[in-house]
Amino acid sequence: MTGLLSNQLALMVPAFLLVISLIVFIHEMGHYLVGRWSGIRIMAFSFGFGPELWGFTDKHGTRWKISAIPLGGYVRFYGDADAASTPDFEALDELPPEERARTFTGAKLWKRAATVAAGPIANFLLAIVILSGIFMAYGKFAADPIVAQVKPDSAAAEAGIIPGDLLVSIDGNPIVTFDDVQRYVSIRPSVPMTLTVKRQGEAVNIPITPKLTEIKDRFGNKIELGIIGIVIDKNGGNLRVVHFTPLEAVAEAVRETGHIVTSTFRYIGNIFAGRMKADQLGGPIAVAQAAGQVATLGIIALLHLAAVLSVSIGLLNLMPVPVLDGGHLMFYAVEALRGKPVGETAQGVLFRVGMFLVLSLMVFVTWNDITRNISNWLG
Repeated sequence: MTGLLSNQLALMVPAFLLVISLIVFIHEMGHYLVGRWSGIRIMAFSFGFGPELWGFTDKHGTRWKISAIPLGGYVRFYGDADAASTPDFEALDELPPEERARTFTGAKLWKRAATVAAGPIANFLLAIVILSGIFMAYGKFAADPIVAQVKPDSAAAEAGIIPGDLLVSIDGNPIVTFDDVQRYVSIRPSVPMTLTVKRQGEAVNIPITPKLTEIKDRFGNKIELGIIGIVIDKNGGNLRVVHFTPLEAVAEAVRETGHIVTSTFRYIGNIFAGRMKADQLGGPIAVAQAAGQVATLGIIALLHLAAVLSVSIGLLNLMPVPVLDGGHLMFYAVEALRGKPVGETAQGVLFRVGMFLVLSLMVFVTWNDITRNISNWLG
């Protein structure tokens, strides 16, 4: 156990930097490429925030740099006042029309929207590329949804599910593999549902409500999930590796990415509905720990984590909060409806509110990370 912990700690920093560097670079490269294609001048491409540690200026006048705090990055466009793309209205007013057209603020609305949306889209594409490669090279484990065992006092036991039942559908959604059951149930604790099983050749509809249950993963981390309490075995479940053609792998990667998106929204909805607690939200410390733990399993597991985090970061950036990409897109939607941009004063106030919200979220998830670790240390 001590050796495993030592390996995790040794791998934590390099694994974290590898994962974050890949995700941030691809996200910002999305902004950069579409911005350049749109004719917007780009002043800086930075990995990290804070003081510049190293950099160079290319022939287009873009400063490429590595900054001191490796927890993000940014592309700064011509006419921006800061890394959050807050417009520098005073400087913009002094520019001649031909120069203003090369600024981000002076670009046409659709070009600004495309440039902003390109970052999160690049995150989703990165996840699909990684997952497609994994599925093509290694396939995916699958098992038939045949019940081998029902745990005592579980939701399945209370509902009357018995060994030998073949799970056919859940709330009308077809069940192909046992993974389909886990995915549906885990994000719906305390939500009544109908499970259809085939028993002795007859279809039986069984009402069941998953129980919110705390479990530990292979690294000892505590996780709360919706669980019904059924178990499959290697033989009866026909445990196997499903192999994919390139097109099938891409399709499966798209489905997997969609599942990550659905799970994220479901979790947020469960928090607001009071079905789950917000203490599972993690910040940089949790990401670093996860990277170190998963890295002990090998590069493929680490890449899979990178795919999951890439989708999560893409979704986070699409939140309609000023200073995030979603906040900018919200401004552009208002501009499209009004026929003119949001006023300077309103933008300034909303950007400050957005920064406060983002910093508050960072403090909250960091506090979660600290208290979670204390809880784990205390057992």
